Formats: sequence, C-alpha cells, structure tokens
Amino acid sequence: MLLIIWTKMKESIEKKLLSYRETNKKTLAVLLDPDKISLEDIGNTTRLITQSGAGIILVGGSLMLSVHIDAFVKKIKQNTDLPVILFPGNTVQICDSADAILFLSLISGRNPEYLIGQQVVAAPLLKNTSLEILPTSYLLIDGGKETTASYISHTKPIPADKTGIAVATALAGHMMGHRFLYMDTGSGAHHHVPANMIAEISKNIPVPLFVGGGIRTAEELEAVFDAGAQIAVVGTAFEHNPDVLKDFKAVLDKYA
Repeated sequence: MLLIIWTKMKESIEKKLLSYRETNKKTLAVLLDPDKISLEDIGNTTRLITQSGAGIILVGGSLMLSVHIDAFVKKIKQNTDLPVILFPGNTVQICDSADAILFLSLISGRNPEYLIGQQVVAAPLLKNTSLEILPTSYLLIDGGKETTASYISHTKPIPADKTGIAVATALAGHMMGHRFLYMDTGSGAHHHVPANMIAEISKNIPVPLFVGGGIRTAEELEAVFDAGAQIAVVGTAFEHNPDVLKDFKAVLDKYA
C-alpha cells in the first residue's frame, strides 16, 4: 500500500513539473530558509506566498543551523495546499513531512562530496520516506559575488560569460538521466543567470528549468521567464521585502 501511495505522489508532482515545460507554463517558487524565518511567522509568510500566485514552496539553505526543519515544513503545510519541495544543502535537511525533494548533483563543480558523496549518504534515508525524488542537475553560475553555496561546496561557479560551458554541462546532466535542471547564482547574488545563457540551455535541454539567485524586481523575473525558465526561484528578495510578491504577481498574471 505504501508503494502505491508513493507512486501516485511521484506521478502527480513530477507530471505537474514536466507539464510546465510541455506547455511553457511559468510559475514562481519561493525559497524559505528555516534559519531566517521563525515558526511563529510561518502562517503569515505562507499566506502571502499563496496569495501571490506562486506555485511552489522550496525549503532549505546552503548552511541551515536550524534543527526544526520537520516542524517548519509541517507548519507550512498547515497553511497552504501548495507543494512543498526540499532544496537541501546536506542530509540534515531531509524530512518526511515535505512532498518532494530536489535530489541535487552539483555538476558545475568538481567536488565529489556534492557530485555523489552527499547523495550516497542520503539515498538510504530517502528510501525510507514517502518523499518524491526529483533527480536534478544543479549548476552554480557566477552572479558577481561569492555566495554561501559556492563557499560551503568548495566549488567554482561557471563564469557568466561562458555559455558554451554551461550548455555542455547541462547536456551532460540530461544525458545522465537528470529530469530537472536548476541554475543558480546563489543567495544574495548581485545578478541573476544571464538571459542568453538561459535561452541557449532551454534550446538544448528538454527538461523544466529552475532559475534562482539575484531576481529582485518584476523586470528581472519577466526577463528570466522570457529567456526560457519555467520556474523562477526567489528567496532573498522576499526575505528583505515581502511586498515584492505583489509586483511578481502582476508578472505571473501575464503568463496565466
């Protein structure tokens, strides 16, 4: 019975994400870091996200000192029906109360710990959860400053002007069977992933594209969508100014 339930969940969430690529649908994913949002604030935070028209809530962070991720996710799910997907920086960030997990491999770097090491440790834990596993290539792109993601992972981002390297790296991830691609300049980056890089990868990789890092304005959100991203991810902009979601809603309405 558990296997049947897990399979149905897998079909429903993965199918929904894949449909974004097939229909060129656009959606916003809001990244919540348990280190930066208290349990008491989750109810109001989640309501703002739901009202904005966002389609996904991501939970995680590069460091995450908090130890209450399970309670954090459960509180979110008490306040919204949006899918909650883990965006883990390490195995400590795994909990069974979310709907799915981005099973990330940091293929833009050469640190084996984030290419396969953390994944090997996580796999037996994930096997015993009901989480849907979403195999995802993770590419760090230079956003104009060193971010926590690059510092913690001991990896060098792909230069923003090296589109060919980014395309070849993304192709490798696709050929290895990853069903999603997440391009990121990191939390607090000065710039988002260049539009021309998003466009070239979108032409070459037939999978849904998550693009995060450095998206602060409605104009930047629209540029990322127009370049070919299906899922734009915002975190820092929302942390600093929750009202930015009102501006983002106007952009989302254009693609509804």
